[in-house]
Amino acid sequence: MTKATQLTTPDLDQFTGSEQWYRHGLNSNVLFTDGAKYVADAGGAYWLLDAIAIAQRSEKKVAAEEFQAWKLAVRVDRTATLTGDDGNGTIVYMQQLEFADFPLDEITALVRQQRHLSAERALRPTRLSKSRAMSTIGTNHRALK
Repeated sequence: MTKATQLTTPDLDQFTGSEQWYRHGLNSNVLFTDGAKYVADAGGAYWLLDAIAIAQRSEKKVAAEEFQAWKLAVRVDRTATLTGDDGNGTIVYMQQLEFADFPLDEITALVRQQRHLSAERALRPTRLSKSRAMSTIGTNHRALK
């Protein structure tokens, strides 16, 4: 079993805030939370943090949004789609992935610009109650079988 298969839905339920912030190595203006680091570590998904952090710098439509909802949807054939929207469903970024080894079939991460942190951006995974799991901005942490 690889480390990437150790990420489970109950693991994500423990993250509701952050005791520590981590600076992204490729875009030092991006900070991420304990939960985002856990997703990267346990899910083998530093590539996901990289994709979101790089888009903050290289995509003008992304950089213009103070709040963003990023969704990774992995299909059964292991192809995936990464989208970033403005939190209201208007997509400002989309990337088709030929292969994704992410262990859950879907996850949503929220990014918000923090003006009090010199316009740095904070990345955190979401955790929503079961009653909101199907909402547009919701997250569905079902594992692929």
